[in-house]
Amino acid sequence: MNFVPSTERQKKEMMDSIGIKSIDDLFVDIPEKIRLKDDLKLPEALPEQELLGELEKISSKNADSNSHSYFIGAGSYHHYIPAAVPFLIKRSEFYTAYTPYQPEISQGMLQVIYEYQSLICILTGMDVANASVYDGASAMGEAMIMSCNITKRKKILVSKTIDPQYRETLSTYCWAHGAELNEISFVDGGVTSLEELKKEISEETAAVMVQYPNFFGCVEDLDEIGNLAHEKGALFVVAVAEPIALGILESPGKFGADIVLGEGQSFGNPMSYGGPGVGFMAVKEKYVRQIPGRLVGATEDSEGKRGYIMTMQAREQHIRREKASSNICSNEALAALANTVYLSLLGKNGLSKLAELNLQRANYLYDKLIELDEIEKVFSGKIFNEFVVKVKDVNALQKKLLDEKIVAGYDLGKDYPELKDCLLFCVTEMNSPEQIEKLIEVLK
Repeated sequence: MNFVPSTERQKKEMMDSIGIKSIDDLFVDIPEKIRLKDDLKLPEALPEQELLGELEKISSKNADSNSHSYFIGAGSYHHYIPAAVPFLIKRSEFYTAYTPYQPEISQGMLQVIYEYQSLICILTGMDVANASVYDGASAMGEAMIMSCNITKRKKILVSKTIDPQYRETLSTYCWAHGAELNEISFVDGGVTSLEELKKEISEETAAVMVQYPNFFGCVEDLDEIGNLAHEKGALFVVAVAEPIALGILESPGKFGADIVLGEGQSFGNPMSYGGPGVGFMAVKEKYVRQIPGRLVGATEDSEGKRGYIMTMQAREQHIRREKASSNICSNEALAALANTVYLSLLGKNGLSKLAELNLQRANYLYDKLIELDEIEKVFSGKIFNEFVVKVKDVNALQKKLLDEKIVAGYDLGKDYPELKDCLLFCVTEMNSPEQIEKLIEVLK
């Protein structure tokens, strides 16, 4: 059976209607020398069983978390996912759920989103959270739009200690919305330069953005940065790319953050080659009408029974486009559900213990590495589960480690020329004491 069921007569009618004589006329813009003239050189067809075996053989060449030790984070983190998480989120009533437009038949999904919002508020110390956005990077772009709308200003100050991919996405958002983006450099402690921030901030600044812990794994002084922002009437925006840290660090809300955003991948979602993620956003209550996406609220029905509804939907599908706070169209319901199940399973004490384990193992490895002759300490700031060291030859070292089935160290020189030959290591609960000791021995 032909999977493109167009007859010759139908094809001719379509070509006549657009004024071409053959299908080849559609490709005149593609140079002749790069067009495929022959059939694809594919092997002969195989029975399904043999084909699966062949594909498994090919895929086994990948370095994955089952065959290798992972000591790399940089925005995508290798954490243990309890078996209950995939079991529950793959139930049919959840797995196919999209947007709960009809509350009377979507109570389960609406409750999940309500619980998700509540958990994000507890973690961040904020008043209101939305029903998630695409990922941490797009959440930062949305926070920029919010800040400009609230302050009626167009200047954004962003720390260079924020994930480079977040900053790249933010740059695109700023270009599209006519906002001015200025970066603040970092000091020897691996944190934002307060002196440079004091020079750059003004009454024209809409927002000051920092990451907590930052891209280098260091913990920023949110109290001081928040005070500097608020003295000039700017919003204080905090990004959290590794939210496991909130199990042990004070919440950004305690330091007066106006907007807290981040990436929830660490909470029950796999690394998956960098996606999909789940962006979270939480704000002070007074800014609730500016938050993008939608909110789910709890209420009572006519019989006094608890129910869940879509409370606010200030986006372009529901109100006039020019009045919309954002044009972000969807929430990451399935990934947010994984967050909700994960956090509910761990609970407050479980998350704190997990954060402590990450902190202890990362600091143990850090202390051991900087004792080695050819590895240098780079920053002096306090770290969570990531840290930076300087080595003699990044490429040679990474190759040597890979030969030993160890994936370790993000090359910071790709994004920070001033950090050439510096590697960003990450340690989580998935790195056993045996893996850590092996890494130390290989580096020796």
